[in-house]
Amino acid sequence: MNNYRTYIFDLDGTLLDTLADLAASVNAALMLYGMPQRTTEEVRGFVGNGVRLLMERAVPHGAQNPSFADALAAFQSHYLAHSLDNTRPYEGIPEVLSQLRRRGKRVAVVSNKFCKATQELCHHFFPDTVEVAIGEHEAEGIRKKPAPDTVIEALAQLGVGKEGAVYVGDSDVDVLTARNAGLPCISVLWGFRDKNFLKENGATTFAVAPSDLLLF
Repeated sequence: MNNYRTYIFDLDGTLLDTLADLAASVNAALMLYGMPQRTTEEVRGFVGNGVRLLMERAVPHGAQNPSFADALAAFQSHYLAHSLDNTRPYEGIPEVLSQLRRRGKRVAVVSNKFCKATQELCHHFFPDTVEVAIGEHEAEGIRKKPAPDTVIEALAQLGVGKEGAVYVGDSDVDVLTARNAGLPCISVLWGFRDKNFLKENGATTFAVAPSDLLLF
């Protein structure tokens, strides 16, 4: 049995497979403004740094495109309406979270997804296991990942310190976030990035299946 007492999880690619719904909303926004469609694999490479950067990568010429702000707003509106169409927890994740809570562990989610969507998804899929869910809300002065702000905020809302806490995510952004927050990091291999990419970006500890998270 592991010695960690607090688990801070990334959301997309770690707890939830959100890729199909993200891609659908990207393409709905692009289509609305006559922009070329993106493949699901392209969108996989675009995610991880928040919705603005996702759309900067998806929209031709990014933020310089005259229709960028409108396309970003269209994405957000479409995604809030369709974020549950295909999104599901990865197999085994609900059971792992339940087991962690039964063992008395504290559980929070920090995401670069905008705050309302983060909280709605966690409330829908993990109402009894995720205690705190924090999304992107830089307007309030809390910087998005890889800055440590959302992790620090999650620990504060849980009422715990860094000691005994671990960060769990699927991307290079998550590796950096953990490092910046001063936490150990477990990188999961069922998400949006592969092991070689993660190792190249500093990952050292890996979970191949969700049940592995109960062993650290």
